[in-house]
Amino acid sequence: MIIIGCDYHPAFQQIAFVDTETGDCKSGDCSTVKKRRSSTVISRTGNEGTCWMEASGHARWFERLLAELQFELWIGDAAEIRTKRVRKQKTDRQDAQLILKLMLKDDFPRIWVPSWENRDLRQLLWHRHRMVQARTRMMNQLQAVALNEGLRCKKRLWREQGRAQLESFRLAPWASRRRHDLAGVAGSD
Repeated sequence: MIIIGCDYHPAFQQIAFVDTETGDCKSGDCSTVKKRRSSTVISRTGNEGTCWMEASGHARWFERLLAELQFELWIGDAAEIRTKRVRKQKTDRQDAQLILKLMLKDDFPRIWVPSWENRDLRQLLWHRHRMVQARTRMMNQLQAVALNEGLRCKKRLWREQGRAQLESFRLAPWASRRRHDLAGVAGSD
């Protein structure tokens, strides 16, 4: 089995790996300018194994690549890994070797990672949350337009009569355009 320690960066990955059957240790780098390069370098290490890396963002494509190559991915707490570094000098190669060494000593600080389905659901929830925030901002702006015209009706502004009152105000051309644009977005459900 192949065990890989990976120092991941979005544009570059430094790996250190060991073959547990032969005891062969090597290191290399992968450039993500061409994702095929990463695939080629990792697939040369063996057919299946385990890859260990620090928690970082923007690594979904790398996780998918490892899954396609039948490598199990373990992600570790970056802050805890940093505390286990003995030397102050830090290079990507040393980071990859440190991750590999921690794994071999069974001292790797693994963290829980949600499933792909869970992450996708979280993206949907985040998207909906942002859409509600945007709609609320627009409704607040329409409330401000109504207040500036002396109409204070809070939730009643969103009923048919309140909307009619809001539309009946004679506004300057750009304020009228703003009202029209905001009402179109805030009014769509």
